[in-house]
Amino acid sequence: MRGQMMKTLAVLTLCLALVPAAMAEEEFKTTVGPVRIGEVKDTAPLIVPYITWGGDMATFYANGGLTTQPNTLFQKQGLNLKLVAGDNFIQQVRDYMEGKTPLLRGTMRMMGLASEVIGSDPRTKGVVILQMTWSAGDHMVVRETVKTVTDLKGKTLVLQKGGPHVGMLDDILKTAQLSWDDVKVQWAADLTGSPNCPAEIFRKDPNIAACFVITPDMIGLCGGLQDTGTGAEGSVKGARVLVSTAELSRSIADVYVCRKDFYDANKDMITKFVAGYLKACEEVLELKKAFEAKGSPEYMKLLQLTQDIYGKQVIPTLEEDAHGLLCDCTFVGYPGNVAFFTQANNLSGFEAFQESALNLAISRGYAKVRTGFFPSGLDYTSPAFTQYLTKIDVQRGERFRAEVIQDEIEALSSGGQLDDRTIVSFTISFEPNQETFSAVQYGAEYQRVVEMANRYGNAVIAIRGHADPSKTLLDLVQAGTRKGILKRAGAAGNYTYSLNGKPLDLSVTSTIASLIEAGEFDGVPEYNPRQTMQAALNLSKSRAETVRESIVAYAKSKGLSLDASQMQPVGVGIREPFIAKPANMEQAKQNMRVEFRLIRVTAEAATSADFDF
Repeated sequence: MRGQMMKTLAVLTLCLALVPAAMAEEEFKTTVGPVRIGEVKDTAPLIVPYITWGGDMATFYANGGLTTQPNTLFQKQGLNLKLVAGDNFIQQVRDYMEGKTPLLRGTMRMMGLASEVIGSDPRTKGVVILQMTWSAGDHMVVRETVKTVTDLKGKTLVLQKGGPHVGMLDDILKTAQLSWDDVKVQWAADLTGSPNCPAEIFRKDPNIAACFVITPDMIGLCGGLQDTGTGAEGSVKGARVLVSTAELSRSIADVYVCRKDFYDANKDMITKFVAGYLKACEEVLELKKAFEAKGSPEYMKLLQLTQDIYGKQVIPTLEEDAHGLLCDCTFVGYPGNVAFFTQANNLSGFEAFQESALNLAISRGYAKVRTGFFPSGLDYTSPAFTQYLTKIDVQRGERFRAEVIQDEIEALSSGGQLDDRTIVSFTISFEPNQETFSAVQYGAEYQRVVEMANRYGNAVIAIRGHADPSKTLLDLVQAGTRKGILKRAGAAGNYTYSLNGKPLDLSVTSTIASLIEAGEFDGVPEYNPRQTMQAALNLSKSRAETVRESIVAYAKSKGLSLDASQMQPVGVGIREPFIAKPANMEQAKQNMRVEFRLIRVTAEAATSADFDF
């Protein structure tokens, strides 16, 4: 977990410069101040910024250090680079505008906040030339009163002003179909390590329903990703992680941006820089595998280089901190860049991310003018990539293991912990005997499922079919009466029942199901509640499978990417009715539903892959 905090600490440094502590939001151009736009004249060496994050370790590897070393990937490409610390994003933007460097290093959300400044002159308009990684290690910790993200409505949340979690909160609100107006935001001046950081404010104020924190603070509040705070040793009783970028894996995209004037004049140099970085990703991942299998002196050299660059205060140890920093980083590689920049209708691609970043910048007051970026115009089919890189035609198989997911969901359901792992849920209703679920009728819900699956790349969507218990209850009463074990008293509409002389409440579904399974009502052929309950379970599973097939067909018809393995159909049957003892058909229809649950699962449920794209 320790390595997971490093990216967030880097983004903290980037973001602290964005907004003064006294204000919630401030126009980015005001924070940057006046700058003189200059030409990029010095290219030997070319200044390249980096930040504190595992994705930049590939840059170190390709360069051999802060200056380009002999026989390194960048040197063989004919590049001469000088890597400089860029954790102060405001200073990065100033240097970029003044021509000290043609490159910006940050995240798409950060670029969005700076978009009005970057795009204020045709020379400095940004070209997004490279997606490096997806990031993780950020968490929304909630109190026990918040069961799903829908429960955030009307609640007070605390997060750092202008920090990395602004975009994360934006994504979460969209998941619940909420807006910023639906929540109350309390801004903290710091991200961590002070009385005015979200974790400490959350600890002290029970009226705060949720806080956004980095990994060490998350562990302090609740103990871990799958744990719940006990109230001991500084933890908050009942606190738990509701959303983590471990699941919300497509929320923060690390990128490099290049000035338009430099890009146009030096496209060959930019191509070599991007190709060299992507080659470094391939080699670093192979060294990492070798290190984890049997040890690797070359990989240890990279860990040592990382510690030398960042310092021992940031990277105290090699095998824990430096290695952990890389482990927490998800590279996208060549396949990810091709998908990010060229794949049509990619919900995690350049166009979608740009729109999201600019919407956030405008809506939160960082920019007044909507100023976009240019996508990478590099030719990914050229020999510069296809004859240089080895992992070109990587095919991503099914992301999730169906049998593991099924076992996890069953275990969570039987253990009463499914709600604790649910991020959000919603339902669609159907009519009695309905067997088809068309996109015409359910298109809005299907689109929501596809978008959730894309943004929450490491979460699973359980499609849970539910059935009405009326027929099962009717058969139970008839069978029990004929066997002489069930007695009824009272008037119609207000009957009470007793089983073998003991009161029996037909609205307690769990008890009813257990009695049926135990065989209490067996032996009356014409009324068989066990068979009826099983039929309802089978039908509910069949409906869930049909809905999944309909969603896959919907995504295909829209040209949207969707991994069917991320959706797990589940039959619930009669066990979770909205109305346990319906009095009429209208009430019974409320039980006839298919429920979508976005669920946090363990890492074992997913198949491993070198790149995430």
